[in-house]
Amino acid sequence: MSAKGLFTRGFTEGEVKQIQATAKKMLLEGKTLMSWNDGSTSVSKQFAMPVADVLDECAYALRYFEKQAQTSGTSDHPASLSHVAWRLPL
Repeated sequence: MSAKGLFTRGFTEGEVKQIQATAKKMLLEGKTLMSWNDGSTSVSKQFAMPVADVLDECAYALRYFEKQAQTSGTSDHPASLSHVAWRLPL
């Protein structure tokens, strides 16, 4: 999968790093799919996106934030604003 920039809008750099850390932890622990069964009840939980896609999106977003920080002088801008709005003076 090629990253689509899903985490470049509405997420801060810190939030993307947190998502990335959670995905890495689950991948390393083999918890990309968790299930529980007590005989009569069965429950499964899976990432909303495959872990590989989450990590790809995180890497893309972090590169995006790094590029934005180099051009704007800030590293944790509000990603939910448009490209123009966050550059305008207050």
